Formats: sequence, structure tokens, C-alpha cells
Amino acid sequence: MASSTDNSVYIAAPLDVVWRLTNDVRTWPGLFTEYASVDVLHEDGPTVRFRLTMVPDDDGTVWSWVSERTTDIATRSVRAHRVETGPFVYMRIHWTYESEGEGTRMRWRQEFEAKPEAPFDDASITKRINDNTRIQMDVIKKKVEAAAAAAV
Repeated sequence: MASSTDNSVYIAAPLDVVWRLTNDVRTWPGLFTEYASVDVLHEDGPTVRFRLTMVPDDDGTVWSWVSERTTDIATRSVRAHRVETGPFVYMRIHWTYESEGEGTRMRWRQEFEAKPEAPFDDASITKRINDNTRIQMDVIKKKVEAAAAAAV
């Protein structure tokens, strides 16, 4: 059964700054608290394929997978999907960015489906993704706002 999440955060920084700081996958281990490393495997224009490795879970499990994302600067949006789906039938993410007042609204919509043999069901992974997305968005908000303030 398909599941989805939809979360957004207001970042008190200009759209160009938020776009630049959140779309360089090589810097993600310093931007997100959950990523240990990113290895870029291939780039073709606005599309990048990369291996993402997470910091170990509380039980010591390390998750890693290959994703591909394509940025569209004209629409200020990003489409991404897991190439190595792991416990998912599929995982797709759509990022959008919009100017809002003096800052930027960053939104992540995720669509996914857990495989029948996954160590979780759709309801539990939906809750986990929602909870973690909110945590990561708050971390990103603080880091991007601090970087924007330091650049002034």
C-alpha cells in the first residue's frame, strides 16, 4: 500500500542561499545529523547519483543506498528516487522551494511503499519518516540561517 509524507519548514534566508546550501549533496553529512557520508557516483548536468550512508541506528545498524536526484533551477524543485530501494518497493521525494516574505519555504513530499518482508510496515515507517523529517528540517533551518547570517 502506498504511503506519503508532506512536510515543510520556513527558513529565514533568501531562496538562492537555501537552494545552494541544501542541494550540494557532498555537504549533506554536515547539513543533516543522520548522514555519515555521501559518495557521488555519477553526475550528468543537473542529475547526480550518489551513495548515502547513515550514522548507525541505536542498535548499531548502518543503512546505505544509492539515490538519484535531479534539480530544476527554473522551477526551484528537485525530484529524487532511490535506485537501490532496500526495504522499499519504491521511494520518491519531491523537494520544492518558494520565496516567502524575507525567507524561503522548503517542502519535502515523499512517496513510498514498504516491501512485505521489510522490518517495518507502512504505518510505522510513515511515522518514523515524518518524525525524522521534522527533526532534520529544524537542523537544516538552523544551519542555513546561521550560514546566511554569517555571510551578511
